Amino acid sequence: MVFLFNLALSLELLATGGFIVFIIKQQKWVFQYSYNILIMGFICHSISIGCQYYELGTMPILELKSGLSFFSWSIVAVYILLQIKFKLRVLGSFVAPFVTTLMISAFFFPWRTQESINPIFNSLWLIFHVIIIFIGDAFFAIAFLTSIMYLIQEHHIKKKILGLFYTRLPSLATLDAINTFSLNCGFPLLSIGIFIGSIYSQYAFGKYWQWDPKEVWALISWLFYAALIHQRITVGWQGRRAAIMSIICFCILMFSFIVVGILFGGYHSFKSLGA
Repeated sequence: MVFLFNLALSLELLATGGFIVFIIKQQKWVFQYSYNILIMGFICHSISIGCQYYELGTMPILELKSGLSFFSWSIVAVYILLQIKFKLRVLGSFVAPFVTTLMISAFFFPWRTQESINPIFNSLWLIFHVIIIFIGDAFFAIAFLTSIMYLIQEHHIKKKILGLFYTRLPSLATLDAINTFSLNCGFPLLSIGIFIGSIYSQYAFGKYWQWDPKEVWALISWLFYAALIHQRITVGWQGRRAAIMSIICFCILMFSFIVVGILFGGYHSFKSLGA
C-alpha cells in the first residue's frame, strides 16, 4: 500500500514535469508520454486505494492524508474523462501540478491503523456518499483550474501580450465551455452526495441533519455553487465573472474540506473520525 502510494506520487511528479515541458515546447509526443505516465500513476493510485479499502474495511477518507489522496485520485479520474471529451492537451499542464501538490501534502501525514476504525463506517451509504461527493468536487477543481486559465488568457488578450500563455492556451470560449460543463456535472453530484449523506446520518446517528460544522459549510458551498449556476442560466453570466465566482466557490469548498475538517469540531472532523 505504501509502496503503491509512493509509486503513484513519483509517476505524478514525473508527469507534472513532462506537462510543464509540454506547455513550453508544445510537442505532441511530450504530451503523450506525460499523459501515459499520469495514467500509470492513476492505475497505481487506484490499486493503492483498493488496498486501503481492503485493509480498513471502509472508504479510506477518515483522515487528512487519505482524504487528500482520494481527492487527487478523483481529479485525475475526471481529467481523463474530460481529456477524452475535449482533447485539450494543455489542461494537463494545470491539472498535474495541482494533483501532485495534493499528493505531496498527503505524503507528510501518517497512515491510519486498522484497529482504530469505528464499525459504523462500514456502510454502503458512506461509500456512495464519499465517491459521489469527491467526484463532484473533482469537477469543481477542473472548473477552478480552467477559470485560472481563463483569467490568464483574458489578461494577455487585454494587454495584447502575445507571449507564452497566449499562444498555448485555448480560446476564451473553449475555456468557458469546459467551466460550464464541469459545473453542470459537479453540482448535481454534490447535491446527490449531500442527500445520501443525510440518509447515512439518519442511519448512523438517528438524525438527517445535525448542523455539524462540516454540514453547514457543505451547505454554504452548495449555495454558492447554486448561485453561480443560477446566474449562468438566468442572467447569462459567462467569461470573467463566472471564472472569478468559480474560484471563490472552490476556495470555500477547500476551506470546508481542509480547515473545517482539521480545526472545527463535530462528527465530520478528522479528530472525531479517529484520525
